[in-house]
Amino acid sequence: MPNDSNADERARRLDPVAVNAALRRLVRAPEPPWLHAEVARRMAEKLQVIRHQPELVIDWWSGLGAGAKLLAQTYPKAQRVLVEPGAAWVARSREQAQRPWWSPERWSGAPFSVLSEDGDIPTGAGLVWANMMLHAVVDPTALIARWQQLLRADGFVMFSCLGPGTLRELRALYDRVAWPAPTPGFVDMHDFGDMLVRAGFADPVMDQETLTLRWSNPRALLAELRLLGGNAAPDRFAGLRTPRWRERLERELESLAAPDGTLGMSFEVAYGHAFKAAPRLRAGEATMVSLDDMRAMVRSSHGRAKPR
Repeated sequence: MPNDSNADERARRLDPVAVNAALRRLVRAPEPPWLHAEVARRMAEKLQVIRHQPELVIDWWSGLGAGAKLLAQTYPKAQRVLVEPGAAWVARSREQAQRPWWSPERWSGAPFSVLSEDGDIPTGAGLVWANMMLHAVVDPTALIARWQQLLRADGFVMFSCLGPGTLRELRALYDRVAWPAPTPGFVDMHDFGDMLVRAGFADPVMDQETLTLRWSNPRALLAELRLLGGNAAPDRFAGLRTPRWRERLERELESLAAPDGTLGMSFEVAYGHAFKAAPRLRAGEATMVSLDDMRAMVRSSHGRAKPR
């Protein structure tokens, strides 16, 4: 996590210490959460309508995002950089990415590398992909600006994250019994669109859908919420809860059961993508422009339609 001011943390209602603790726990899991894999699959479907074929793909928080195989299948010739939130995640991704000597992919697959997000990430990418991680960042504005700098002109970013409608049933329950908030604060997708524009992206497209997940009992529900990262709100309960409190929570959750006995929770998933705008030259100024950016400006001047 980047270092951010206490004011930013309070504004986001997100505790980076709790986020880092969740990351240390999740790195030991054999696979990323099911919800992350499902959202990655849905987001990958959106790539099919974009004609742009990147030569370099940056997969941000790759291990937790569950999109590495999907990106390799979609762009088999592209070089991929898997960016992870820390050393333990880098080691995990490198271990999982090792292909056996007898696998054809070991000899025919495109090159890839695994780097930490605080390292020297290569620039000139055609795609920055970030699945289900932006809601865990205290300063998304700074991260989006960094993505813009890593992209080549006419490269694009595609991301997904949880939105404000996530776990609204659980928040209503906690509010009713006067408990602290059970979730961190989530950013509205329209605010993400504004961040993209301010960072220098062109024509951002934002979308959202609400998924309802169901569980057979409160214990199964709470176990999966822990797998998704737990509660990273700074105003959450301090310290451990007692068994008596846990029993009351389970009773309260049972009161939300549907007629078939299952418990449902809403997850708002926001999707966003935008292209990096080609640089504009103003008369009378001496400006240094890279060869890639110059080619992008030439394509733009010929009226290239932006694929969607």
